[in-house]
Amino acid sequence: MDEIRDGREQVPAWKTRIVRALEHILADTGTQGHIDPAQVIAETPPKPELGDLGFPMFSFAKLLRKGPPQIAQMVATALSADTNADDSNATGKAAGTFAAEGPYLNVRLDRPSVTAAVLARMADESVPVGRPGTLAASRIMVEFSSPNTNKPLHLGHLRNDILGESISRILAACGATVRKVCIINDRGIHICKSMLAYKEQGGGKTPESEHIKSDHFVGDYYVKYHQMSQEDKEAEVRAQEMLRKWEAGDTETVELWQKMKDWTVNGMKETYARTGISFDQYYYESKTYLLGKDEVYKGLEKGIFYREPDGAVAVDLNTEKLDKKILLRKDGTSIYITQDFGTAIFRHNDWPFDRMVYVVGSEQQYHFQVLFAILKKLGYRWADNLYHLSYGMVNLPEGKMKSREGTVVDADDLIDSLKDLALEEIRSKDREEAVGDSAEVAEKIALGALHYYLLQVTPAKDMLFDPKESLSFNGNTGPYLQYMGARISSILRKANSNTTGNIKPELLGSDAEWELVKTISAYPNAVADAAARMDPSILAAYLYDLSKGFSRFYHDCPILNAASPDLAAGRLALSKGVLRVLRDALGLIGIPFLETM
Repeated sequence: MDEIRDGREQVPAWKTRIVRALEHILADTGTQGHIDPAQVIAETPPKPELGDLGFPMFSFAKLLRKGPPQIAQMVATALSADTNADDSNATGKAAGTFAAEGPYLNVRLDRPSVTAAVLARMADESVPVGRPGTLAASRIMVEFSSPNTNKPLHLGHLRNDILGESISRILAACGATVRKVCIINDRGIHICKSMLAYKEQGGGKTPESEHIKSDHFVGDYYVKYHQMSQEDKEAEVRAQEMLRKWEAGDTETVELWQKMKDWTVNGMKETYARTGISFDQYYYESKTYLLGKDEVYKGLEKGIFYREPDGAVAVDLNTEKLDKKILLRKDGTSIYITQDFGTAIFRHNDWPFDRMVYVVGSEQQYHFQVLFAILKKLGYRWADNLYHLSYGMVNLPEGKMKSREGTVVDADDLIDSLKDLALEEIRSKDREEAVGDSAEVAEKIALGALHYYLLQVTPAKDMLFDPKESLSFNGNTGPYLQYMGARISSILRKANSNTTGNIKPELLGSDAEWELVKTISAYPNAVADAAARMDPSILAAYLYDLSKGFSRFYHDCPILNAASPDLAAGRLALSKGVLRVLRDALGLIGIPFLETM
């Protein structure tokens, strides 16, 4: 059963009443102890007929020295005798009925009062929906994407990008001030490989002369290098020499590096804009790779680090159940971990954060364990608030992608193919005239399909991306959610704006209507839960449940042809509430909202 974390209006009031009842039981039995309100947890009963909320009594068995079923019955009796309870229908009151059921105290909420509160909140456009405020006053930095400048963004980046963008939006929705940052890996041997291939085979060609998107142009030369190195064993030696020249500041090499870097970065920024990804600041490895060396020497002086016999500097992390880690090579050059903790310190000095989230693949889990441990050894207290949002690999049905062999799926190419498939669907249903700009709508459907498919899986899991399955207009997909938004928008457009009916919450009493009311009411909880767990799939699942709930409501409860004007007005108000939540939640997971499909 899913725990409800005070997302519904009446949960806190019921918890207060139950705590009070337990305290009375404690006093009556003369037992020494204290009732911890945090142990009063609201759950969703497995069957609707059991009620709307269920409060398990297991946590109090040891304190009260009684079985959970007996405690549940005693709480029910105490609640019946609670003359201080306010069971009025005012918003936020503990309105409803209760009954003991085994080890649970089950509560049936008062439907009219809850419905009235939900519809009133949904009708107030001045107050945003789904803003639980759980992270108010927090400053959180989120690093994601981290591309290389030797190739365009690919499918793996797309999962990273939407995961980072979505979690940033979710954290901000909970009240945090979020700073999105991207570090671009623009130095190293892999960059020089593309540079070498272009220098030797490019012949002065440019993205413009070849009519190729600039990052794709550079990526082609990374593939050419791999092909070249298969036949020319000296290619690696020449690439290493090019790296040496770059680090020495050789003018010709640096100019070539800058030109190719600009081509790649400009191309990637076009893809970011296309997919709705943005950053507050870009960092470049070429500017940060020397950061951290001073920290190593300071740590050496303090005895935190030590020198190996060959002169290399290392840190012993055995007490942290990690291995020894080299921080500076024997020639004094730094490695990635040195750069990373130097960059972390620089960022905190630049923008003091309460928490830092790194969105990086699961293959780097050990790296981040070491990074965080080193920062703690250096005495940075904020290192306790560093978090690695690890995510699994994403592949296609054809198998694993390898960029150096040219088998990688470029992000732009994948989106283009999804867009073409969506356009075919629009045309096959003769919807071109109805949707307006069919190419624009197809692009939004493609992004909705892509982003939802990438987010519906818990981040830590590896996944297989099936383009055709992602575009289905039925089932658990992005286009299905977009279609539901378009359907509700169509209903509201057809509604007579001069409807004479009055909204009467007591008329919305069917099970389909009630489940929809409860789902809307739980939206702030879903947002807070997604933020707490750093998992947008929680919101994806919530959206699917909301859409299924509306589909059932639409089937069971006529809206425009309701039995009376008052009933029609109430169902339209409920539909507007669903639409507000749907539109907002889609935005949090990067799915474009569509008025028409």
